Amino acid sequence: MAALILFGGGGDLAMRMLLPSLYFLDHDGLLPDGLKIIGAARSEESAEEYVAKVHEAVKARAEVDGGWDEASWARMKARLDYLAVDATDPASLAPLKARCGDGEVTSFLAVSPSLYGRIVTAMKTAGLAEKNCRIVLEKPVGRDLESFLEIDDAVAHAFDERQVFRIDHYLGKETVQNLIALRFGNTIFEPLWNNLTVDHVQITVGETVGVGDRWPYYDEYGALRDMLQNHMLQLLCLVAMEPPSDLDPDSVRNEKVKVLRSLRPITLEEAERVTVRGQYVAGTSEGKPAKGYDEERGQPSETETFVAIRADIDNWRWAGVPFFMRTGKRLPEKRTEIVIQFKPVPHSIFGHGERGEINANRLVIELQPEEDISLSVMNKKPGLDQRMQLQPIKMSLSWGVNGKDAAPPRRRIAYERLLLDAMHGDSTLFVRRDEAEQAWKWVDEVSDAWSGAAFKPLDYVAGTWGPEAADLLLSRTGRKWNTRDE
Repeated sequence: MAALILFGGGGDLAMRMLLPSLYFLDHDGLLPDGLKIIGAARSEESAEEYVAKVHEAVKARAEVDGGWDEASWARMKARLDYLAVDATDPASLAPLKARCGDGEVTSFLAVSPSLYGRIVTAMKTAGLAEKNCRIVLEKPVGRDLESFLEIDDAVAHAFDERQVFRIDHYLGKETVQNLIALRFGNTIFEPLWNNLTVDHVQITVGETVGVGDRWPYYDEYGALRDMLQNHMLQLLCLVAMEPPSDLDPDSVRNEKVKVLRSLRPITLEEAERVTVRGQYVAGTSEGKPAKGYDEERGQPSETETFVAIRADIDNWRWAGVPFFMRTGKRLPEKRTEIVIQFKPVPHSIFGHGERGEINANRLVIELQPEEDISLSVMNKKPGLDQRMQLQPIKMSLSWGVNGKDAAPPRRRIAYERLLLDAMHGDSTLFVRRDEAEQAWKWVDEVSDAWSGAAFKPLDYVAGTWGPEAADLLLSRTGRKWNTRDE
């Protein structure tokens, strides 16, 4: 009998994401028969009390997504168990090992990464790191390369690399996976996916929320380590990597590592030219007054809540093509997107002015708030005017996937795919150790450059798109950030 252990099973991540994901997997008939789901945490409560909390959390999420079903809940309820443990104590983990039986065991550490080393050491002693065991690590693992290696060395002492699944939930999003299908399942894109036809690439992860009471965590990591080191660099890798020989996990991840190794280092001298740090001050967000980060924290801080970076990939495919990345809190809208901006036509036979301007083609991969892939092309305006006039139109490559009149499929939680893959031992969408090392190495160079130049965050008003310097990052190269109305 297989078992899934959720360390930190009563915490925010488990209740908001992991347990609802498991419910939906059970609802769709995708969980293995006989799978036992065991919540493990310090809280002294009975299994019945824990199941009641899970019921409340899962039902609230499922009703919003239109998927609540009593029969599905009954199946999931029968799988649930709970055990109060000190995960750093091998003796405390012994009863947990007994409840798992002799089947495959997948352990998800939904706890502070600072505890990973002590927990995996205790798991090894307790017999929860045997060959039939896997471990899932939630990001961020460490706050720099040195701390990552310290934690990951402890993990490597307990588990082989093939047993370790470092999760980045962005890779579980349907549109991110569809990017792989778009690139490598179609002949029309790959010949264009290079510096001959692509002008630049933009990756934006915007959030309207502030840091709020999460500031103790955020003050340690900031936007650079919290978002760019993992989510955004993973998206960059998927856009920029060479075609893998197949979809074997190591084939895909080998190509991603090559991209990370090709990133041009950001030196002390270049930091001011190619990077922007920002911190939001009081303003208006979503129509309501919003405090500044310093006010939320209670005292001044030099932690960045916004970062924009120009990254250059020094290889044959992408030489000369800048990759612009930006992410921040208290921005005007919640938006995650990848923009592939193609070069304009070399010569326009249509002239200018009354015939309409010719916009360069643009491919937009949108991850949130909606998931969509659209391609902007030029089209003739309908009519009998003898002077051919052009207009830009957007073609959705996701529209009508199930037929013109079919209802759109339920939007899955990204963790659904990743939990299922982890339990099946498929590591394609997980981060390998050398990937994480290379990402931390590059981010540490940025951080060191900021420190060496005493590069303090620039103020930006809550509800705006960051400091003016973020716009200048593109405008001085003759480019601009993508907007919704284009």
